[in-house]
Amino acid sequence: MAGTPPDGGGDRPWESYHTAYTNAKAGMEGVDKEKVQKVIYEMSKGSKYFENEQRKEAITKQKIDHLRAQCAKLTDNDISHFQKVAEHKILELEASRDLSKIWLHTDMDAFYATVEILENPSLKGKPLAVGSMSMIATASYEARKFGVRAAMPGFIGCKLCPELVFVRPNFERYTYYSELTRKVFQRYDPNFVATSLDEAYLNITKVCFDRGITGEEVATELRGAIHQETGLTCSAGVAPNRMIAKVCSDINKPNGQFILPNDQEAVTTFVSTLPIRKIGGIGKVTEQMLRQVLGISTCQEMLQKASFLCALFSESSADFFISVGLGLGGTETPEQRLRKSISCERTFRATDDCSMLFEKLDSLADNLADDMQKECLKGRTLTLKLKTAAFEVRTRAVTTQNYINSKEDILIYARKLLKAELPLSLRLMGLRMSQLRDEKDDSSTQTQKTLDRFFRTPDNSNVIGANSPSIGNTTGGDNYCTNVMTKVDYLEHDSMDDQALFLHEKNLFVPEGRSSDNYNNDAASSNPLMCDGVGGKELDDDSSSSKGTHTVKFDGQLTSSNATTSSSKPDQLFWINGYICSICGFELPPGFEEERQEHSDFHLAEMLQQEEAVDSTGPLSKERLAERPCSSTPTPKKKLKSSKEGKHIPIDAFFHKVNKNL
Repeated sequence: MAGTPPDGGGDRPWESYHTAYTNAKAGMEGVDKEKVQKVIYEMSKGSKYFENEQRKEAITKQKIDHLRAQCAKLTDNDISHFQKVAEHKILELEASRDLSKIWLHTDMDAFYATVEILENPSLKGKPLAVGSMSMIATASYEARKFGVRAAMPGFIGCKLCPELVFVRPNFERYTYYSELTRKVFQRYDPNFVATSLDEAYLNITKVCFDRGITGEEVATELRGAIHQETGLTCSAGVAPNRMIAKVCSDINKPNGQFILPNDQEAVTTFVSTLPIRKIGGIGKVTEQMLRQVLGISTCQEMLQKASFLCALFSESSADFFISVGLGLGGTETPEQRLRKSISCERTFRATDDCSMLFEKLDSLADNLADDMQKECLKGRTLTLKLKTAAFEVRTRAVTTQNYINSKEDILIYARKLLKAELPLSLRLMGLRMSQLRDEKDDSSTQTQKTLDRFFRTPDNSNVIGANSPSIGNTTGGDNYCTNVMTKVDYLEHDSMDDQALFLHEKNLFVPEGRSSDNYNNDAASSNPLMCDGVGGKELDDDSSSSKGTHTVKFDGQLTSSNATTSSSKPDQLFWINGYICSICGFELPPGFEEERQEHSDFHLAEMLQQEEAVDSTGPLSKERLAERPCSSTPTPKKKLKSSKEGKHIPIDAFFHKVNKNL
């Protein structure tokens, strides 16, 4: 039974073994599927891949069992209720049907393989695989007749087809030919949607209307233009929406086309017998769940079992399934939005050679940086993807302070992420950059605020006076009060009114008369103030019970708050799972000590600001006044070093100790 992990039992154990490459592709219609499945099973048995597939199949079986249990609990009243819900959804979705658009989906035929044959005509007619013994990226139609297909390991391909010829991939070449095809697409739809190097969606409604021709004529003309420009062939599908157009383009492959009229009856008839696996978005796991739990194998059966779909799946999933049953899909051109991420990855023979792994990481960083710079993008969150020799997939991410896109900057963080995982045997590595922003956006250069932003002066003059905020700290046992001072003349005082000192704007105190972009970075601290869990290290049980009292004086009033690392205190920072900031979700693995310290400083400054804001809201109770930690004994001022004596200024230079009696 599909979904059951193969255990080697029974006379035909391969029948229950399903992988990503046992599903048929175009050109594999006459293949002996049982023979192919048996070879794949025998060649995979006992391997790390086989064990990983077993684990995934076991998880799928658990999901199926869970759905079955949920289905068994449904009462007649439940089914009646969800039947009404489903009928209402069907009416709503049917009312949204749009038959006014004409969409064309084009798919190049065995793209990588045909490009290689075009460059080397001696390969024509031979079973060809682009890739290596580890992985096949594309197989020619001659190779597909033996059951060889993309995403299949090369050694299995050789077992199925001993005459298989291998060619190493050349992505620069494929990109060149892809650009040629896209120039043709632009003639028919300037806003075409490219989903890969060899696939695209075109809204040809306007072309058909303006030129008075049919979708079939446009498809024939476009395919001819592509062959003339590139020497390559492609297949096309024309339909009222994108979902069905993609299905249509696969029907008459290679070098063919299929046209579905813009008619409701024609659409519903077409999808009624369509296998659900043909629909984009329904993969191996979803197919098994629908078939084994509800007996759904065709799109028409989606409508027949709509009540159960509404009962067992989320609203969005149920809407999608019912839309599939009705043959509905996207009809409007998707809005052009800034992409969410950009990535590259490579599969290779499993290795634990550190020098080789770092070489591959260097190559990936080079490719990622090149792609980002071509698209004028910068990003902040870098994710390292790893697949071990045992096919375990790991991802590790770090969020940088600034937006980056250079190879050098990417490697700084990528190397640290990889180094933290070694030693490890890997077979795949990838890099992804997210939180993207346009390179031309000047505001992207600095994103995380540092501590000195909170202590800035107007016109570089003396700004802190006798009435300036006073911060008491008894965490370390020494009772003292400190005044917040600036870099310039921090030993002097000014009579400036406290209320005019800071402006509260966007959760940041900015001195009047100064732009938030015009501050002196030299004031950044090299000796940050540490307070309980705000130091950037994970907390243990002992530290979680430690407490301290912070007291803030402002305009003659006092406030205090217990500084504790308890989870009930949102202003205390610790690192969840060793790398996620408990306050804001910022990701910094343990190896990024300097960045962690900067991040801790930022939250410390926010904490001081929040205490100050709370303090300024009104007078305090006698009980809170009693918590005042300042000693009644006068404390002499600590002589601070001149800023000329060293390049860096310690953070305590910004906190001038004073003693005031209330």
